[in-house]
Amino acid sequence: MLKLINELEAKAIAKINESKNVNELNEAKSTFLGKKSPISEIMSKMRDFTVEQKKEIGQRVNVFKTKIEECVNKKLQAIKDEEVNNKLKSEEIDVTLPGKKFSDGYLHVLTKTIEELEDIFIGMGYSIAEGPEIEKDLFNFEMMNLPKDHPARDMQDTFYITNNDLLRTHTSPVQARVMLEAKGKPIKVVCPGKVYRRDEDDATHSHQFMQIEGLVVDENVSMSDLKGALTEVFRKVLGEDTNIRFRPSYFPFTEPSVEVDISCFKCHGVGCPLCKGSGWIEILGAGMVHPNVLKMAGYDPNKYQGFAFGIGIERITMLKYGIDDIRNFYTNDKRFLKQF
Repeated sequence: MLKLINELEAKAIAKINESKNVNELNEAKSTFLGKKSPISEIMSKMRDFTVEQKKEIGQRVNVFKTKIEECVNKKLQAIKDEEVNNKLKSEEIDVTLPGKKFSDGYLHVLTKTIEELEDIFIGMGYSIAEGPEIEKDLFNFEMMNLPKDHPARDMQDTFYITNNDLLRTHTSPVQARVMLEAKGKPIKVVCPGKVYRRDEDDATHSHQFMQIEGLVVDENVSMSDLKGALTEVFRKVLGEDTNIRFRPSYFPFTEPSVEVDISCFKCHGVGCPLCKGSGWIEILGAGMVHPNVLKMAGYDPNKYQGFAFGIGIERITMLKYGIDDIRNFYTNDKRFLKQF
């Protein structure tokens, strides 16, 4: 029986030392020390032995168990140490290797257009103003001569949050806020920013786009001042031979109101696919500030006049760079952005 225990001990030690992970080690321990192990069977037959044999075999079994437990603990520690070493090795950093190369980012083409326009307007004496994108109905519509029952509200499909809160449909609310803060003093300001309308997204429309609106309020301001300002801007953006023309239109917050066309900068007015053979490209809406708008902002319309205009950033960028799909601006594709 002692010989059998010696053989079991040798097998157990060999099996334990061959274990490659904790699962295999636990399996080896269960095989030689578990309830169904050979050593348990030996212990179950102790009643068949003499007193001397029981004493001798009992002592040997205790030595066996102690040795196997020590062997298991030693192997377990070795496995844990190996795991730690492997993890450290996998996380090892060779400081002599060159660093990873990160690709350069690109200034978004819409940002380039906005900054170009802002620089031009600042050079013409305008200041820059910004306002919240979540607006009050009061500033977005009512102070723009659009009371709650005005039919022209249907011209702009609006994202309403509450009855009085909405995502602004233009940057005109910024102009209303600036006029209130000015308290009847002259104003010369442009307001860039995002606007939102319930449009179906396609190649030329987006539910979210950008505008830069301009407002001038002072004594003796006329339509010729508006034409002069826009001519200066578009000649600097699109070329010195760019001309503009006004066509009668309607906007609730201006009177008179005009649609503004620019001469085609690609064909120089001769006619091409870009301008659909007309020599002209529709670019923005503008007009003289409506007297009601001036009154609501605290201005005397008999003393002060003003003009306002709104330029679509995406539209002018698409025209300038020959971009045929507005959705390209919002895909964050560096292959597209790096072209500009």
